[in-house]
Amino acid sequence: MSSSRRDFLRSGAFAALGLSLPLAGRSNLLRDFTAFKSLPSFGIQLWTVKEDMGKNAKDTLQKLSTYGYKLIESFEGQKGMFWGWKNTEFKKYMDDLGMKIVSSHCDNTKDFERKAAEAAEIGMKYLICAYKGPQKSIDNFKQFADEFNKCGEICKKNGLRFAYHNHDYSFKPMNGEVPQDVMMKGTDKSLVDFEMDIYWVVAAGEDPKAWLSKYPGRFKLCHVKDLAKTAKGHESVQVGKGTIDFKSILKVAGANGMQYHIVEQEAFTGTNPMESAEADAKYMKGFSY
Repeated sequence: MSSSRRDFLRSGAFAALGLSLPLAGRSNLLRDFTAFKSLPSFGIQLWTVKEDMGKNAKDTLQKLSTYGYKLIESFEGQKGMFWGWKNTEFKKYMDDLGMKIVSSHCDNTKDFERKAAEAAEIGMKYLICAYKGPQKSIDNFKQFADEFNKCGEICKKNGLRFAYHNHDYSFKPMNGEVPQDVMMKGTDKSLVDFEMDIYWVVAAGEDPKAWLSKYPGRFKLCHVKDLAKTAKGHESVQVGKGTIDFKSILKVAGANGMQYHIVEQEAFTGTNPMESAEADAKYMKGFSY
């Protein structure tokens, strides 16, 4: 049975039940039912299947489309954000598959004007700085905030947005300040958004819900990436197979402006990237909070 038909039948059953109940209890029942919510269309960060993309990008994207992914987040590798195609050629193939490239990680310090123009031409929503790395001084993160504002201005001029994607290092205090706070407070919210990698927030010992609530409307994208504890610390696993409570986190995210949910996986113990991508899509299709 399709999810849309299942949801329709369930809503009809609850509506009928509500009509048969006394008025006093009906409002609570309907309120609880309407709190049930499925995710909008979800995507995958192509880093998850980077080896397959390198061997045959066309076939890999086609397979991802059959798994149920509607959105793609690319990254800038040796072949660029568009994997050797022109930006318009990549978009045409996405259109043929019923998919959309919504964002890409890229080097925001090189030829960024061109990248923003090419991304905007095909309707992308975001260019994202994926990594800066640990720094020796908190002042470096203040400089990054200034850099991000300039990138945000370039993106805004071209009709898209700029964002920064976190790792664990940005949550480690330096000289009494937290780099993530420094970057979020130092960036203009009209120019710069943030992509929360939930895995790395948890790996840093932080609570994603607390950060989502602290900065409502700033985290517009997220990486839905699960974490399993290991003898060496932790590793990325199939979504739903780890320790992260996505139901409570994504509920808070939805209430605080989250728009794009992007699956990512970096380790594949006992499986391969494409098998994991398929399993992750299955989890996302059945997810609700």
